[in-house]
Amino acid sequence: MSDTMQRWEMDEIGRERLALKTAPVPMPQAGEVLVKVSAVSLNYRDKLVIDSGMGLPLEFPFTPGSDLAGTVSAAGEGVTRFAQGDKVISTFMPGWIDSAPLGSARIPPYKTLGGVYPGVLAQYVVFPEEWLVHAPASLDLAQASTLPCAGLTAWFALIEKGMLQAGEIVLIEGTGGVALFGLQIAKAHGAQTIVVSGSAEKLARVKALGSDHGIDRTAEDWVEAVYRVTDDHGADHILELVGGAHLGKAVQAAAIGGRIHQIGVLEGFEVAAPVGPLMLKNLTVQGIGVGHRSALEDLVAMVDRTGLKPVIDRRYPLAELPAALDHLDRGAFGKIVIDLV
Repeated sequence: MSDTMQRWEMDEIGRERLALKTAPVPMPQAGEVLVKVSAVSLNYRDKLVIDSGMGLPLEFPFTPGSDLAGTVSAAGEGVTRFAQGDKVISTFMPGWIDSAPLGSARIPPYKTLGGVYPGVLAQYVVFPEEWLVHAPASLDLAQASTLPCAGLTAWFALIEKGMLQAGEIVLIEGTGGVALFGLQIAKAHGAQTIVVSGSAEKLARVKALGSDHGIDRTAEDWVEAVYRVTDDHGADHILELVGGAHLGKAVQAAAIGGRIHQIGVLEGFEVAAPVGPLMLKNLTVQGIGVGHRSALEDLVAMVDRTGLKPVIDRRYPLAELPAALDHLDRGAFGKIVIDLV
């Protein structure tokens, strides 16, 4: 193993401040593992951190990225959860093992990799062993890298918090990473699915993935279309991936007693909805902040059990991170992955 590695760094906020630098390979201390990173999947949130900082206390030089898959190269003294050669994936919010997230009413928890903690767009990283879980045996490492944020978010919403039941109707907004994981997880649990998109071509692709219904929001009022395809029942679960005033559309489309899983912020961090149907339908609006390590381990087990294969739109080499971010700007069908080997 070389004594040096490549990693992406920023010396200030802004995409133009990204630079691929040479740095020493870190060494694990007691309780830590050294991971040779094979793949990093990108999230919309990574783009926000790079472009604006999201108000986070970033320490410069800053390495972005939160979702890795790789191989344990070395383990520090006292490590018991992993051994050299184990395939691992990261946890998005280190320290959140189970139950309620860390934090308080005054200061909600948002201590994540590629934010408060160092990011993973590097050939090697050193993390405490508690920050990692075993990768699925049924996936290659590029596929496995898509689980820590996008996969877990959909799983946490529908299964951990939503307690999805077979036969229920799941409405999915868009065709990005969380959306397509939501579709695949819902189908694996026997649910009916509706995908709303502005692209006829993408709707054809989600049909091939098993979606029961596809609605082109540019061709018709998509809320009315939901009423039509569900015989006015509405959606029992909605993955609300847009944010802003779009929450109001989700309230209209929801079934009596339905659950809206608020995840996305594409149209802003301030949400709005009509309070009448929110109350009269007895709806639950559940905020989803990704999920804990225990849920990620449950997701890994489900992936191995069912053979679920994450959808990767395109893979880029490490040096082409700027092109990958441009692709993220345009919108992806599923996930975008950076290959480091």
